[in-house]
Amino acid sequence: MNDTTTAIPTFGLGTFRLKNQIVIDSVKTALELGFRAIDTAQIYGNEAEVGQAIAESDVPREQLFLTTKVWTEQLAGDRLIPGLKESLAKLRTDYLDLTLIHWPSPGNAVPLSETLAALMQAKAQGLTRQIGVSNFTVDLMKQAIAAVGAKHIATNQIELHPYLQNRKIVEFARSQGVPITSYMTLAYGLVLKDELIIRIAAERRATPAQVVLAWALQQGYAVIPSSTKRENLASNLLAPQLVLSPAEMAQIASLERGGRLVNPEGLAPIWD
Repeated sequence: MNDTTTAIPTFGLGTFRLKNQIVIDSVKTALELGFRAIDTAQIYGNEAEVGQAIAESDVPREQLFLTTKVWTEQLAGDRLIPGLKESLAKLRTDYLDLTLIHWPSPGNAVPLSETLAALMQAKAQGLTRQIGVSNFTVDLMKQAIAAVGAKHIATNQIELHPYLQNRKIVEFARSQGVPITSYMTLAYGLVLKDELIIRIAAERRATPAQVVLAWALQQGYAVIPSSTKRENLASNLLAPQLVLSPAEMAQIASLERGGRLVNPEGLAPIWD
């Protein structure tokens, strides 16, 4: 298993696409409600606002689990640590709990081994407690494991929701003891309109979002849903208390349709 100092929280707050006062309000509300894991990224352009929201809350840093993701332009060995120090300054903290490679280097311009060596150096310097990857295929995961060993890869954060269940990557990650973090778990809200999800939610007196998040959590994935509304943040936080039946889990699993939503040209690898 991973040599993690702290297990990755299974439930966190995502901040993708949230900017300026909107992200400040979202993070402050989430912290007030009881969220303790926050996920951001260099490319989101909101690290400073996330840092401000944390600073203005009364939650001590040691109670938080803070994740950022290194952008492709910072993957080179001589750029990664200076870029990470900029992130730390914006986030107003001395360390990150988890730092991920956001996307593999386009065209392998920077060898993966070089980036991972720099991340291991950042970890050794105490800039980050754990390291991991995001948007990695089975082949890329194999390369990462060959470079540093599976125990040093705290997670692979991938698009994963009922319409895109990424089973090949999940199966391989599990075989190596690498946890999966599901992003876009609600598929931009598309799965919340699914008749099956709505029916299960009605039967369970739950929200569709709670049903989908519970489905992901029950498979052992970490989730990082985002929201700007207090009532949605509060109800999402109750998802871990909902336990779906094996029949309900199987019904949701049948929704797979290869519905990939995130596939940026020039950035995305050749998917499994």
